[in-house]
Amino acid sequence: MRRRSVVGAGFVAGGTMLGITSLAGAAEAFGALKKSPRMPVIFVGHGSPMNAIGDNAYRRSWQSLGAEFGTRYPKPQLILCVSAHWLTRGGWYLTGMARPRMIHDFGGFPQALFDQQYPAPGAPEAAAQIAQAVRQPLSGAPLSLDTSEWGFDHGTWSVLKPMFPRADIPVIQLGMDYARPPAQHYQVGQQLRALRERGVLIVGSGNIVHNLRVTRRDAAPDQAYDWAIEFDRVVADQLANGRLKELSEFRNLGSMAAQAHPTHDHYLPLLHAAGAVDARESPRFFNADFQSASISMRSVVWG
Repeated sequence: MRRRSVVGAGFVAGGTMLGITSLAGAAEAFGALKKSPRMPVIFVGHGSPMNAIGDNAYRRSWQSLGAEFGTRYPKPQLILCVSAHWLTRGGWYLTGMARPRMIHDFGGFPQALFDQQYPAPGAPEAAAQIAQAVRQPLSGAPLSLDTSEWGFDHGTWSVLKPMFPRADIPVIQLGMDYARPPAQHYQVGQQLRALRERGVLIVGSGNIVHNLRVTRRDAAPDQAYDWAIEFDRVVADQLANGRLKELSEFRNLGSMAAQAHPTHDHYLPLLHAAGAVDARESPRFFNADFQSASISMRSVVWG
């Protein structure tokens, strides 16, 4: 599976992380977004791209979750998705185009998957305001805007299409600087928290365990490697008990972490989502099983 990167300019080091974290600051900064009841935060284990079109428990759970918006939750004004499949260099980016393109960033799958479209609009004005208000860790510079290169990769559209099939809610993606330490990804998530009071649904899309090198496609959902089960258990315990800052210390788990994430791109969206959460908010887990023995599908909703 291919991952693409946007190469950005470097930022001056030595500044402080600024950002808008208070509701009063958000009211001033995010004029394109109206005040709303606090929106939930979602982390989705997206697994195989085929989950987007297969009639399985994962896709049905995403459909059920989407149906809660307009009943249990307000309908979002905007969706901000942090996908494991947009890795950047030189800082964090936001998509700033009016009509983001579809990205079919995979190979070897049926044509039906390549035919998928999700024509949700972008939100250039809101993206520009968010980019100015949410700052790069250390440098304090604004986030960068991408107005031509990226779009919706499958980490975004594969889960949003079942949730919101009408594609009538604007969507922006956040690109993650893979070279930065995990704690800084959590810090960016903390700055996103104020957006929840402005009708923004924050969605992280990755996997708590993701090792494609040792997948077993014949494995049942309740079958997984011992290290995968244990890593998933440790993270679930941190989430359940509100020890969210500990999530960024996952590499302290040593060989178990290295097996769970030979590369940790699929873990980083969890840090962004958790950063936007108040530690006192109780998580609601779903899809707490495994795909292909080495991919945790555990997902969580806060709020």
